[in-house]
Amino acid sequence: MKVSDYIAEFLIERGVSHVFGYPGGMVTHLMDSFSRRGEEIQAHVNYHEQASAFSACGYAQTAGITGVAYATSGPGATNLITGIANAYFDSVPVLFLTGQVNTYESRGSLPLRQQGFQETDILSMVKGITKYCAYVSRLEDIRYELERAWYEANQGRKGPVLLDLPMDVQRGVVDPASLRAFREAEERLSNFEEKKELCRAWAKEAKRPVLLVGAGVKQAGEEQAVRRMAEDLGLPVVSSMPAFDIFPGDAPGYFGFIGAYGSRTANFIIAKSDLIISVGSRLDVRQVGARAQSFGGKARLIRADVDSAEFSRRIKEEELQITCDIQEFVREAGDLFPKPPDEWLAVCKTLKERLTGLDDRRPNIWIRKLGSKLQEDIVITTDVGQNQVWVAQSLKVKDSQRVLFSGGHGAMGYALPAAIGAYYGSERPVVCFSGDGGIQMNIQELQFLARERLPIIVVILNNSALGMIRHFQEMYFNSNYFQTKAEGGYTAPDFGKLAAAYGLSYCRIETDEELESYEPTFLEPQIVELVLPEPTYVFPKLEFGKPNQDQEPLLERSLYQELMEL
Repeated sequence: MKVSDYIAEFLIERGVSHVFGYPGGMVTHLMDSFSRRGEEIQAHVNYHEQASAFSACGYAQTAGITGVAYATSGPGATNLITGIANAYFDSVPVLFLTGQVNTYESRGSLPLRQQGFQETDILSMVKGITKYCAYVSRLEDIRYELERAWYEANQGRKGPVLLDLPMDVQRGVVDPASLRAFREAEERLSNFEEKKELCRAWAKEAKRPVLLVGAGVKQAGEEQAVRRMAEDLGLPVVSSMPAFDIFPGDAPGYFGFIGAYGSRTANFIIAKSDLIISVGSRLDVRQVGARAQSFGGKARLIRADVDSAEFSRRIKEEELQITCDIQEFVREAGDLFPKPPDEWLAVCKTLKERLTGLDDRRPNIWIRKLGSKLQEDIVITTDVGQNQVWVAQSLKVKDSQRVLFSGGHGAMGYALPAAIGAYYGSERPVVCFSGDGGIQMNIQELQFLARERLPIIVVILNNSALGMIRHFQEMYFNSNYFQTKAEGGYTAPDFGKLAAAYGLSYCRIETDEELESYEPTFLEPQIVELVLPEPTYVFPKLEFGKPNQDQEPLLERSLYQELMEL
């Protein structure tokens, strides 16, 4: 069997039905093998390798299986790097396959920059943003390397892996029965058993516990289990921003996401709690603030995470660190955490009543209105910037909807190709939210929508600016809008003409009445442009160094004090 055929067979046996890539000389054998197994595994051509990487991320995030992206050597491989970093920081299992020059063309140990055309040492570049990467120089290693890469992508905290495949290895012939296998290591990651009694003691003493859920819950596929746990225990729930879709927007016990741009209600609840139970959240600076020790006031902190490395950054003095998978923690939670006092739940509800809607502006109102028109069974992707935060703040997620972010890496250009992967991973319609800046990062993928006629609506929130950075310039650089507005050198195209060029349906919305009359349908791909007045702002917003609950624009001090005394 040819090695490239073996690779295709390996992926098919593990349930992969869609892969993403771009043609190149060093992956022609792999492409040919995919083409001859097209009924079992479809190889989709994007229009940029970065888009292939993001599409593989979107596929993995919705299909619940390892995504796959491929590219040729040199510029093809280096174009994958942003998507590889995205998968690494957001713990998305993706197998990246890069072509490489023939082994006899390789510079090897010679002190040359390059010997073969487009030869590039991709492993050195991605070593710090992959869980495993390897150069497959021998035919007989292909089974071992594929099995190990697959294992590493999915074991413990998930993430990307990369195999660099010389062209002569791809076209080589092997006997599958004689190939050496990879043996999985038996590792016991959990220390939960030894921490249970202290966990139980802290929970028993708590009068104001709160459950904080993070994106790790989604990566483990435990959304429904965590919902049931919270409902059974009656715990008030807040989340990190990437995890805001775990609970429906109308869930009575969910109070929003925390952090710099988070819900005032959620931040006040954290500030007034005495026990924070964090599950699958890395508690980064955007969540806890620049002064981590002030997070949650005097509350104790229980942290459950599959990645013990996250505990190297201690948040609280009284912090219980539990290394375990989400399933184990959820399974035991019912015996550890008693139901909270009714008085505490009443405080949480009062905070929500007093604070909800204080920061609504047109983008928030329009996102909420548009979201109310969307059917339940869809996937939503967002780009990075103001559009992402408005969606997280104001979209009332329905029960079976799923929202995908580029969270840790924060890559503009993620939303559109991720939407493509999400469609193939979920077989659901997709709504892609982007800004006028982010959409231009991978705008070429509109041709993918036009070619395949995918049921994807691309919503462009157009404020004619790079709004997040423009706001920083207003705050800290005396309104010097260099490269963020037209007068500073930044512009955006006519999106109506752009839609026509790609042969896509187009709708422009400038008024409340036009939005009210718009009804989304997924009969064909469509661009919807929401024209926003400039300047736009994301509020509430935390000023550096302040406690999370004291966000801009500042509440009247009398109201702030009243809420802090509840």
